[in-house]
Amino acid sequence: MILEAAILNVKEHKRDNFEETFRKASKIIEAIPGYIQHTLNKCLEEEGKYLLLVEWQNLEDHTIGFRESEAYKEWKALLHHYYEPFPTVEHFEKVDLANS
Repeated sequence: MILEAAILNVKEHKRDNFEETFRKASKIIEAIPGYIQHTLNKCLEEEGKYLLLVEWQNLEDHTIGFRESEAYKEWKALLHHYYEPFPTVEHFEKVDLANS
């Protein structure tokens, strides 16, 4: 399993509709092969800041399967205009702490 993480900074004048639009966009990503689950987390200290966490079966499900799909174009049209700066997306894998 791969964990995708992105800090989303939503433009101040666009904050009112962001969460509702994200709910709509969630249906797009949920339909992608290799998608497991995702959460959108709102920052308590900084208004307009969110943490998106998406679990994928493997890295390519996100970087190729989603990012090179027609669905990504829909996702992008719905969400990308909300962000400033544009989010940096990073991928993580779980460290096995039991075998140390």
